[in-house]
Amino acid sequence: MWLYLAALVGLYYLVRWHRERQVVSHLQDKYVFITGCGSGFGNLLARQLDMRGMRVLAACRTEKAAMQLKAQTSDRLETVTLDVTKTDSITAATQWVKERVGDRGLWGLVNNAGISLPFGRIEWLTKEDFMTILDVNLLGMIEVTLSLLPLVRKARGRVVNVSSIAGRMAVTGGGYSISKFGVEAFSDSLRRELAPFGVKVAIIEPGVFKTNMTNTERILLNIQEVWNRARPEIKETYGEKYLASYLKLLSKSLRKACKENLSEVTDCMEHALTACHPRTRYSAGWDAKLFYLPMSYMPTFLGDAILTWVGPVSLPRPAKDL
Repeated sequence: MWLYLAALVGLYYLVRWHRERQVVSHLQDKYVFITGCGSGFGNLLARQLDMRGMRVLAACRTEKAAMQLKAQTSDRLETVTLDVTKTDSITAATQWVKERVGDRGLWGLVNNAGISLPFGRIEWLTKEDFMTILDVNLLGMIEVTLSLLPLVRKARGRVVNVSSIAGRMAVTGGGYSISKFGVEAFSDSLRRELAPFGVKVAIIEPGVFKTNMTNTERILLNIQEVWNRARPEIKETYGEKYLASYLKLLSKSLRKACKENLSEVTDCMEHALTACHPRTRYSAGWDAKLFYLPMSYMPTFLGDAILTWVGPVSLPRPAKDL
């Protein structure tokens, strides 16, 4: 019995390996629009797809970032400035894309733009702090998708949404995990609704990588700023020692956990755009595959215990805990 089971499992992975090696034809004629190309994953993906000969339409937050990307790529790649929190900017970018893709439609939409700050313990934050992240990571992504879906549907193309392993398990406070859980839900619904049109939707779930979003100095400075404006009773409840220990533990964890090989993530994005049979979800990074993803399937009490006591950031005790 076990031999037959092992044979079936082996056959499954062999068939999957063969299917995933099949590449879409005529990639040189296909347009891909990527948000958040100023740095990090989006910047590397734009250069990676450009080297492969695809027609990349790269959206950057600033003109300076767009010019820097243009200087590193071929004449095929075109750039546009985009603020995903502003409807006027999205409308202008959508029209810009329409003028370039014409009747061919848009083969790929990669929703990569995202932020991680403000960050901190939930009680230290305000509603505005949560909305700042949601406006970019979730609501902005949704508006960009809705604006460009007719072009993607025309090409029977792909939508690739960048989530996070924090979208499978809430490992931090603040709006980041909330926004990524929203990305997961939106992507799942979108995948089912677009399937009849031949459009495929993939979700990228990276672990912790070294980008501007995980810049240790910026994160620690932001936490200090959030703490400074917290209400006096909150500061008294947690205590200055808690803040110091929290900053120290977080700094150590980020410096140790952040991986520098961003291609682990962009290779997943590229596969989602170019494979005939892309996966529904891609987990990138050993921490995502071997720690966070398995932990997301554990009983809740066990996951809580691991994160609280033996996880990457084992939290200190507040001054006025039980």
